[in-house]
Amino acid sequence: MEKKPAIELKNITKRFGARVIANKNVNLTAYRGEILSILGENGSGKTTLMNMISGIYFPDEGQIFVDGEEAVILSPKDAFSYRIGMIHQHFKLVDVFSAAENIVLGIEDGKYNLKNSIKDITAISEQYGFDIQPEKKIYSMSVSEKQTVEIIKVLYRGADILILDEPTAVLTPQETEKLFNILRNMRDDGKCIIIITHKLHEVLSLSDRVAVLRKGEYVGTVNTAETNESELTEMMVGKKVELNIHRSEPKNSVDRLQVNGLTCVDRQGATVLDDVSFTAKSGEILGIAGIAGSGQRELLEAIAGLQHLSNGEITYINPNDGKLENLRDKTPVQIRDMGVRLSFVPEDRLGMGLVGNMDIVDNMLLRSYTKGKSIFLQRKAPKDLAMKIIKDLEVVTPGANTPVRRLSGGNVQKVLVGREIAASPTVLMVAYPVRGLDINSSYTIYNLLNEQKEKGVAIIFVGEDLDVLVELCDRIMVIGSGRITGVVDARTTTKEEIGLLMTKSKEDGKETANG
Repeated sequence: MEKKPAIELKNITKRFGARVIANKNVNLTAYRGEILSILGENGSGKTTLMNMISGIYFPDEGQIFVDGEEAVILSPKDAFSYRIGMIHQHFKLVDVFSAAENIVLGIEDGKYNLKNSIKDITAISEQYGFDIQPEKKIYSMSVSEKQTVEIIKVLYRGADILILDEPTAVLTPQETEKLFNILRNMRDDGKCIIIITHKLHEVLSLSDRVAVLRKGEYVGTVNTAETNESELTEMMVGKKVELNIHRSEPKNSVDRLQVNGLTCVDRQGATVLDDVSFTAKSGEILGIAGIAGSGQRELLEAIAGLQHLSNGEITYINPNDGKLENLRDKTPVQIRDMGVRLSFVPEDRLGMGLVGNMDIVDNMLLRSYTKGKSIFLQRKAPKDLAMKIIKDLEVVTPGANTPVRRLSGGNVQKVLVGREIAASPTVLMVAYPVRGLDINSSYTIYNLLNEQKEKGVAIIFVGEDLDVLVELCDRIMVIGSGRITGVVDARTTTKEEIGLLMTKSKEDGKETANG
């Protein structure tokens, strides 16, 4: 039986200003009853293209057809009128509302019967295999549950063309497989599913076809069953790319950072770190795995001097003289003034890492402006560093004086990682450093981290892709509900073992990562 086109894009072009062409003459078709993956490097126009289908942007040239009829989509509301719904990577939910209240929020006439809505939500859940508690509040949900609410929200509005942006970014392997089964059920029900992702093994596992974009232009579409990771990577990049992460053995490792009994309580009185102890060693990559919101962010922020502690000690061992430095409750400036060479790549790129309205050069300046003794800022060194990062990490930007907020998420990440590594740290903490990066850029970051490891830097790597954690790290510490639930040797562990530790409860035992 021949499948019917759900979405047809013809000669779609989108420009931002005079110099940036995000999409150029893109022709693409997605069918009902299929899962289509969209692949491409950072800045290749994937999200921009999907945003035009979902009504966030409007194309400068070209046409969009839905079920064979030309469609004019000027807003997300228009998209829903064509039964198109997009599930964004960053959820758009009201925390104090229940799942059901979020799902019906914004219904056109504002009138609904919540009890009847819950019945409809339950019916949708049973049809596709969702697991949802309609009356549960968003603030008490896991990331997987929140994603379920977002998907049901668009289904409740009648969407049968669904676009998902990086849907597995913060899911465990078990949650990912559950989501894939649901998407397969939706595909078998005749829906058109379009997924933006960077995880090639998931593309090959889930999708029926793969469409590739490169530098805003359509490269081609292949049947998933007839391709492999190497071919897809070559289509994205335009050349062959080595897809192996080199992991060297740690040499002459010594303790560089000792964390003992770290406990942290947030403003609501909830314990976000619960008696956490571990050691980071020089010349080693210590991975941290865990479901999103398990305390990873608070842990790195506490070490960096950005989080107040209720209890515990953070001790830095100076590589020059072996002197012990207590970092607890020190500010980032105080930590630097003590001679501690600590770099931090936070999870929140534009909230904590970089200033979006400032250009790349000025963001380099942020790392060093307090060192100067003159009232005048010296811009040559920051500009040279900006140009080096742009060249070495292949940052897609009109120039070094472009505001960071105008860069794609992946290119923002490259600027941030490059700046922190350039500070020549002895302890480097990175939180999700390749989130949103294409595969070529991701391997560039892995290589940079390995170079730092071989220089004797102690690296703490918070990641979400368990395949990468297993390949890149030496040890992996698993954190759940603010407590360490296990420590494994990355060379001998499995993704399944890590996944089980990620869902282990606080009561299952107390462990440390000093081994």
